[in-house]
Amino acid sequence: MSRLRVRASGPLRGSVRVPGDKSISHRAVMLGALADGTARIDGFLNAEDCLCTARAMQAMGVDVEGLPETSLMVEGVGLSGLREPTGELDMGNSGTGMRLLLGVIAGQSFAATLTGDESLSGRPMDRIAAPLAEMGASVSGQGGRVLPPVTVRGGTLRGIEYHTPMASAQVKSAVLLAGLYADGPTTVVEPGPSRDHTERMLRAMGADVSIDGLTVTLRPGRELVARDVTVPADFSSAVFVLAAGLLTPGSEVTVEGVLLNPTRTGLLEAMASMGAVVSVSDTEQVAGEEVGNLTAREAALGGCELGGELIVRLIDEVPLLAVLAACARGTTVIRDAAELRVKESDRLAVMADVLGAMGADVTEHPDGLEIAGPTALRGATIHSHGDHRVAMSAVVAGLVAEGETVIEGAECIATSFPGFVTMMQSLGAQCVEEHD
Repeated sequence: MSRLRVRASGPLRGSVRVPGDKSISHRAVMLGALADGTARIDGFLNAEDCLCTARAMQAMGVDVEGLPETSLMVEGVGLSGLREPTGELDMGNSGTGMRLLLGVIAGQSFAATLTGDESLSGRPMDRIAAPLAEMGASVSGQGGRVLPPVTVRGGTLRGIEYHTPMASAQVKSAVLLAGLYADGPTTVVEPGPSRDHTERMLRAMGADVSIDGLTVTLRPGRELVARDVTVPADFSSAVFVLAAGLLTPGSEVTVEGVLLNPTRTGLLEAMASMGAVVSVSDTEQVAGEEVGNLTAREAALGGCELGGELIVRLIDEVPLLAVLAACARGTTVIRDAAELRVKESDRLAVMADVLGAMGADVTEHPDGLEIAGPTALRGATIHSHGDHRVAMSAVVAGLVAEGETVIEGAECIATSFPGFVTMMQSLGAQCVEEHD
């Protein structure tokens, strides 16, 4: 168990590069394993979530060299080369890894059981189980919402047209990955945009994928060809550094080489609506994705209303958005975010508690939060609830709070952002880690 002690800091200044993108790291090692040939992955996020996915591929017979470093060599076994694992696949805290692997294993000739930690064991898999069952796979778990441990038994799959009840890259990806093994085209239709990393990577590796607005169709029959991948810096990690720069007086911070995929950067639009000054520079294309440098400077923020498809594109950043809202003048309303109740924690309830403990005026709603600001935040003792984004959001709040903020259970940050504390210290943050 570890804790962080955070105090209000002077100006934060400097340029940093945060770890590789988590979403792309998961997909790079997974699709590399299913391809023909050898792929080099540079910039792999060697945090626990992605390491669990890599180890799961190893357990199914894939040679992954270089773990736990950031440069890997993946010797692909082809679409039909995976073998049955000898035990359960432990996915740790990784919902992405578990959900996407359910789609992959649905097309195999064997069964596998996927398990995880206490947090992941409370996250429902029914949204994945339903379309996979429609395709012909068997997916069983605990209770009506199919909680882990989850067992998936592959078989002969049929192509389907599936209309997702919500925009979800994890659901879409699981169905498309299963579609690689189907007897005909598989189509996913979403009500709004979601992350498109799976489609991009599949196309780059030779899969027959067509996109028409919110409809994605995969036609099976083509083998995947291994491609080297350079993983950009993770936008969802970069925003914690940027938010600290926006809120801390006199600050100017730059995060280099950040993924700028438009399905991921909704928080930049939300920040702009609040009056934030975040500039983009030195953009380039890397492995089919736009990347660039992001610079944030101290800014006076104002409240706004946020909902609809924008929330889908910033869903992981809502805890941090709530911190920004507490420091903004006026009322901020966040709606259409009920999905956050089944993440690593109930992020709506937890962030309402976190900010309430620090003196913020927060009202919790079934699908969001209403936050009146600005608040002179005060230090408090905060529990992470095992949620890395809650813990890092509390650090940002602590950097502008009066007194000391203590974040208990801070070891969860390593699931997505190894080196977070050291990086914040390098910029001038007063943040100290302690271990029991």
